[in-house]
Amino acid sequence: MNHDAALAFYQQFYADLTLYVVPEVGEEKAAPIAKAAAPQPAQAPTPAPATPVPPTPLAAAPVPPPATPLVAAPTPPVSRPAASVPPVTPLISRPPVTVPSSAPTPPPAPPVTRIAPPAAPAPPQRTAPPLTQTPFSTLGSNARGIVILVRLDAVKFQRLPRHVFLNNVLKAIGQIVEDTVLINVESHLPVALSTLRTKLEAKQIIGFGKNLLDVAVHKTQLYEPVILVGDAAYLPAAELDVIEEDQGRKKLLWNAMKRMFL
Repeated sequence: MNHDAALAFYQQFYADLTLYVVPEVGEEKAAPIAKAAAPQPAQAPTPAPATPVPPTPLAAAPVPPPATPLVAAPTPPVSRPAASVPPVTPLISRPPVTVPSSAPTPPPAPPVTRIAPPAAPAPPQRTAPPLTQTPFSTLGSNARGIVILVRLDAVKFQRLPRHVFLNNVLKAIGQIVEDTVLINVESHLPVALSTLRTKLEAKQIIGFGKNLLDVAVHKTQLYEPVILVGDAAYLPAAELDVIEEDQGRKKLLWNAMKRMFL
């Protein structure tokens, strides 16, 4: 290949580069000519510094106008063809049925009689026995008209004449157990005063307990002597065993007995 032709080819292929070719022997004199004849690549002009462009303010986007509400167009009435109604065939009229006046009138229905169920028998009313029937037992005589009422079991009542505290109480007023009548009420009901008077003479009555004499149940207070019907004096007190264990009750009983006997 020719040296100059090769140089021109590569100069066109590498436009921006300068090629150097080693000259062959015998061509050393022609090399300067080829180099001189080779065109020099044109140098690109140096670009001028770019002038800064101020930023352009963004224009506000136009606001779209409000949408106009759609108004529904009135729907035209739909005309429908009138349905053909078949003609009505008149019914055959029949003459009214006449009921003869001579027909028998049915008899009236018999009245319904309602039988009330028998009334339940009233429960028997429980009546308390009269106080004149209240059972009681006695011990002793009634020489001086002193009656002592108690409510004890049968065994304790049989030992009552030997009761030490009772004998001391009677001794304080100048009496003894043998001159009194001891009455044991054998029911939760009180004994009747009228019953006591039919069987013995009662002038002074001492009740050691509650609910012992009928006329003194709601009208007396403990250790307060009262005058009953028929000028009989009555002194209510607590039970003998209760008074014996309490010094305060002993004083109340002694003061009441002094007012009643002394």
